[in-house]
Amino acid sequence: MSTNISAGERLDALETGSFHRRLLTLIGAGMFLDGFDVYMAGGVLGSMVKSGESTLALNAQFISATFAGMLLGAILAGFIGDRFGRRASYQTNLFLFGAASLVAAFLPNMQALIGARFVMGVGLGAEIVVGYAMLTEFMPAHVRGRWLAMLGMLANAGLLGSALVGYFVIPTLGWRWMFGIAGVSALIVWYLRKAMPESPRWLESAGRQQEADAVLRLIEQGSGGRRKQATQSTRASVAASLTAAQAKPTWDRLVLGIVINVIVGTVLYGFVSWIPTFLIKSGASISSSLGYTVFMSLGGPAGAWLAYLSSDRFGRKKSVLFASLATIVFGIGFSFARSPAMTMIAGFCLYSAIYYLLSVSIATYVPELFGTKYRLRSVGLCSAFGRLATVFSPYAIVFAFNTAGIQGVVTFLGLALVLLMLTVLFMGVETRGVSLESVAVKSPSNLGAAAKI
Repeated sequence: MSTNISAGERLDALETGSFHRRLLTLIGAGMFLDGFDVYMAGGVLGSMVKSGESTLALNAQFISATFAGMLLGAILAGFIGDRFGRRASYQTNLFLFGAASLVAAFLPNMQALIGARFVMGVGLGAEIVVGYAMLTEFMPAHVRGRWLAMLGMLANAGLLGSALVGYFVIPTLGWRWMFGIAGVSALIVWYLRKAMPESPRWLESAGRQQEADAVLRLIEQGSGGRRKQATQSTRASVAASLTAAQAKPTWDRLVLGIVINVIVGTVLYGFVSWIPTFLIKSGASISSSLGYTVFMSLGGPAGAWLAYLSSDRFGRKKSVLFASLATIVFGIGFSFARSPAMTMIAGFCLYSAIYYLLSVSIATYVPELFGTKYRLRSVGLCSAFGRLATVFSPYAIVFAFNTAGIQGVVTFLGLALVLLMLTVLFMGVETRGVSLESVAVKSPSNLGAAAKI
């Protein structure tokens, strides 16, 4: 196909095929382990409190160290990914959190573990930024939402995986094995991912057209064929694509992305990381707490599956609004559950709503808002603000729980979700089915008139 046609146009004209499935598998494996490493904190910290190796205050420091590292990782990933390429950033962060996790398995006390967790956090924060943004740049516009939801499903399965492994491993072998399993697995995936190609959109934006064309030919060979043949009137030239790719992010897009990351991140980790500890403090045993968590964690993949079904059908804005409202409703239900059965059912529904929200917002919506040249820096900046909020939010969560129990936590997070809904309603733009290049250069008022793919 002619190199006079932009990378974005060539990618959007394709049906998905073996190349896209392989790419999803490679990125998804790293994202799964990222989620596994992040979410295993709940079971590990609950166990350490029970054994006397930690306290609620030290647990808060551990969680804050995680997100402080993730904040730094998000910023570094953005600048490295935009300057040196997506692939360079992606491989570095996976090796970093894999190696640090392996080291953590041998550390003597909670203070040393908190320091290692900061290093892990750098790699974990970078993985999330680059993973979603990279898949965004490869996927055709007409299926972008579904494929990003599938990536979200793999990432969210890390929650279920960590809960399931923790249920069997922590009570018998101890918490150290969780870090060892995560570290070894991450290093294996790092090796398998060494042959992953660079983003042709980034290569084109960097003026490396011949390399972009070589990758595009590889993708076209591994695709399911061309969905349509672009006409001369709808084709996007390389020059026009470069203009769109280098569009600077506007303040309203940055504010929107920051608000989404801050609130969704606070809600996600405010519930998920703390629920095992809250259950134990309420009198549940370690085994019971971890068992409840395993069942509730099934809501992670379920929520991502809902995003897969709805994101390209109903659009991003409606999906974010619905998911936020559902999280509020099920959060209230969970806070008033008294029996084990009701706790697990309400918790499953709550996890489903939270991960549905995560998939349609941070995983899908935010990376679409920015041009190629500034995409990772912009996504990284938004993610960094989210991580900054989650550095301090554990202390707010502990205060709310000590003041009013789980109802206090739900009230705090519910008000935050109302703010998210208002922001998306009045500042959000719809990106469903629109090429990334059109999203980057169109204003909110005329984005709906952009050519659909």
